[in-house]
Amino acid sequence: MPALANIPTFTQVLVIGGGPAGSYAATVLAREGFDVTLLEKDFFPRYHIGESMLPSCRSFLQFIDAEEKVKKHGFAKKPGAAVKLHQHKREGYTDFVAINPEHGAWNVVRSEFDEILLRHAASCGVKVHEGIRVTSLEFEEPGNATATCFENRKAKSASWSSDTCCGKIAFDWIIDASGRTGIISTKYLKNRQFNKALRNVAAWGYWTGGSVYMPSTKRENAPWFEALTDESGWAWFIPLHNGTTSVGIVQSEENSREKRARLRETMPADDVTKALYLQDIGLAPGMQKMLADAKLKSKEIRQAGDYSYSAKAYAGKNWRLAGDAGAFIDPFFSSGVHLAFAGGLSAASSIASSIRGACCEEESANFHNLKVGTAYTRFLLVVLSVYRQIRAQESMALTDIDEDNFDRAFDIWRPIIQGKTEVDPELTQKEILNTMEFCKNVVAPTQPEMVEAVKSRFPLLFADGAPALTPEKVESMTEVDGTPLDEDTRNVLLRNSARKITNALYDGTRHFGSEVLGGFYVNLVRGHLGLVRASI
Repeated sequence: MPALANIPTFTQVLVIGGGPAGSYAATVLAREGFDVTLLEKDFFPRYHIGESMLPSCRSFLQFIDAEEKVKKHGFAKKPGAAVKLHQHKREGYTDFVAINPEHGAWNVVRSEFDEILLRHAASCGVKVHEGIRVTSLEFEEPGNATATCFENRKAKSASWSSDTCCGKIAFDWIIDASGRTGIISTKYLKNRQFNKALRNVAAWGYWTGGSVYMPSTKRENAPWFEALTDESGWAWFIPLHNGTTSVGIVQSEENSREKRARLRETMPADDVTKALYLQDIGLAPGMQKMLADAKLKSKEIRQAGDYSYSAKAYAGKNWRLAGDAGAFIDPFFSSGVHLAFAGGLSAASSIASSIRGACCEEESANFHNLKVGTAYTRFLLVVLSVYRQIRAQESMALTDIDEDNFDRAFDIWRPIIQGKTEVDPELTQKEILNTMEFCKNVVAPTQPEMVEAVKSRFPLLFADGAPALTPEKVESMTEVDGTPLDEDTRNVLLRNSARKITNALYDGTRHFGSEVLGGFYVNLVRGHLGLVRASI
């Protein structure tokens, strides 16, 4: 139980939410010497979905000295990931540990992983209080008596309640990391916007006794992602260290609704969810084989609306949004915790900069807006490119892509995709489609052995600084240096080019600290965390 009497009436920085974004932001700020209080509505450990990590999470954990705690816990090692989008082609495999075994990630039980982060925050000086729900915020009066918008108003205090009492805490700065609740975005700013192309629903359960992907090899325990044969969505298969496997189905809301309606005609309504879940597993033949001898452990099938959303603003006067409180994309690329860490670090860096006077609050807030919005858009484009393949659609709801964020996201891709740095800066729908066509090859059906074989044959195409090859260029190539190109070679070349523009998505703090946005980059030296004005 939390020590309710110890909840202060004032704190320098208030963090709402103890998930990865909140714990991370709070830890970073506390390690910089700031007074931080974190209020979490649940008591940890608590259940959460999102079990597959990206390798980039390791560098974020290293930055707050938490990596060893996670390593020692015994989570299932994730050496890579297998993706099968076409039933008549081999799956693609991304090897995380080929160069260095320490580059792998983990499949985690989130209740345990999140508790490690929250306890680490407390050990770093964060005042952590569980079982405390923030019910409302108080903002300063607007300068204009007729103004009602909260976006440009300073937040002053938060009212909280528990099962036994309630109170109020004032603050100088606030980070909303309250997950999908997103109290600032949904209750006050009302600026959450949903992506029509990714109105999905997920259903999942836990199995025991099944097989794994490529057992007794270096790829054992790699998660498996597979497109459903009816083109309605995809399935995940994630082995966990507690002897269970997380198995889920993600599909469009429309497809799910139609399937459920048909099943309701043949069975009681209470049986539909489980029946649909098992039926859809049958649409993933590769996963079905690994579940051949497995038993469903879950008594109930969990469900959630995986609606992709973002916010029109992620920062304002003394407030920041981080993690799912600001944006959620889709579970396909396991980007949730990565974006939570990145958003938490951005929120902490921008607040530290304002407190230390390195720049004004308007500049700090603008940096966080750009950092979160750009990161979201880059992942969104890659996810949409994959969904175009899964659903065999030629177009998606591209109007959902924010034009300004796309321009910033595309800035680092233009030279690679187009082979030049000076191009027409005006955004076009064709440019978005071309980018998605390029990005989709990040999951081209290749294997590490194929990549090494092609690299040995055409080393110049893989050399540092070698230009990326557009899909059109690869398709037009019949030979290289007199050697004919087969389909496997083309797939490897396409994947190699796509990786050049998506590597930044999976990089951790190195890329985080070097990218200039709004005229600033982040100084990640402990004790001096903040924004640095880029020289012109």
